[in-house]
Amino acid sequence: MDRRAFLRAGLASAAVATIGPRLAGCTPNTGPYGALGAADANGIKLPSGFASAVVARSGSVVPGTTYTWPAAPDGGATFPAPDGGWTYVANSELAAAAGGAGAIRFASDGTVVAASRILGGTTRNCAGGPTPWGRWLSCEEFDGGRVWECDPSGTEAAVVRPALGVFSHEAAAVDPVRGHVYLTEDKPDGRLYRFVPAAYPDLSTGALEVATVVAGLVQWAVVPDPAATLLPTRFQVPTSTPFNGGEGAWYGNDTLWFTTKGDNRLWELDLVASELSVLYDAARFTTPVLTGVDNVVRSANGDLFVCEDGGDMQLVIVRPNGEVWPFLQVTGQAASELTGPAFDPSGTRLYFSSQRGPTGTGSGVTYEVRGPFKTS
Repeated sequence: MDRRAFLRAGLASAAVATIGPRLAGCTPNTGPYGALGAADANGIKLPSGFASAVVARSGSVVPGTTYTWPAAPDGGATFPAPDGGWTYVANSELAAAAGGAGAIRFASDGTVVAASRILGGTTRNCAGGPTPWGRWLSCEEFDGGRVWECDPSGTEAAVVRPALGVFSHEAAAVDPVRGHVYLTEDKPDGRLYRFVPAAYPDLSTGALEVATVVAGLVQWAVVPDPAATLLPTRFQVPTSTPFNGGEGAWYGNDTLWFTTKGDNRLWELDLVASELSVLYDAARFTTPVLTGVDNVVRSANGDLFVCEDGGDMQLVIVRPNGEVWPFLQVTGQAASELTGPAFDPSGTRLYFSSQRGPTGTGSGVTYEVRGPFKTS
């Protein structure tokens, strides 16, 4: 980055820093489901009434199938099936065209009936997001990264969507009301983007826009060259606002939530009023419950479940009023990170992965947690 770009980034960061957080109490030992118990046989601490199971391990065949689960599982989502079952999709964050995405098919009773690869030959597929039309947007996290639209069943081949920009993609969240796709960028000076399709939900053409925050209000400007042929997308609009390491994103009820790992924040964007606020900021607490903020998913009752990248390997609940509690903790895997949280269609089963597993080398483990999740 040149000196002028650096100064612009600093000024924009200062503008973001003035946005006031809406924070409530932080209670580390209790929560809507009670305190965490002792680690179970899988090394996971859970509240009373919940139980964990291993669904798949990297490098091993998914039980009941012939498909070998890939290394470094990352962002994930579930998709309902016509027979009452569902599919869980997870990215693989391997480099040098060794990444992609895999899928596990579940029957209506939760048993595994099939598994397969739905995307291959891509690089560092980190996060992404589900679409309302039943596709998975798999995002590549490197400077030449693109977004791939994938069929969770694997019946149709994945399609690259270059109109959504070429940059270090992290997550994608679709707003079906306004027909927009929001995109985060995993750079210390990354941006928040909005893609406006020419004919929603067709993502083949449209306008890529970047956010500028002024006094807590978000304004959007078109990125002139989404392909970044001469200049990275984050530098093409000089007034655009940097966000420190964009990570997970989720849409619900006219609201976009997204996380930034560099400053351990969970942001909330009111899409009706275009108002941006900080729902959670680790710097506001002496001993924060949530650090290393990463992937995020919203439960059926409106709670946000946020993964930790490192830290003490917790999946943490952030409630709409800003209250924060740990929901689970994976023990014995300090060199890993939690990824890919997703609820099944009923909202009573939660899937997630430990990306690097107990060895910390990419031998990930994908889990299912069942129990009395609040659905209203």
